[in-house]
Amino acid sequence: MIIVAGWIKVDPAARESYLDGCRAVLEQARAAAGCLDFSLTADLLEPWRINVFERWESDEDLARFRGSGPDEEQATQILDASVAKYRISAVEAP
Repeated sequence: MIIVAGWIKVDPAARESYLDGCRAVLEQARAAAGCLDFSLTADLLEPWRINVFERWESDEDLARFRGSGPDEEQATQILDASVAKYRISAVEAP
């Protein structure tokens, strides 16, 4: 299993419109083969922060979906980011 998690920074005044512009990407991701979860959410404390969480069955599924990443308009709105990919070797119930 692959988890992609972290945050992206956008102008606080543009955060809601940025997230609205991501709606189609979320729909596509959740419908993609191997996608177990995909979420972009407004942070409750930091007005500039968008939290990123994705869960995929495999690297291949992630790569097939990912393509070239955010479109140019979205990419220009990202002021900073800290997102990483994690390879999970075991999953246990809490």
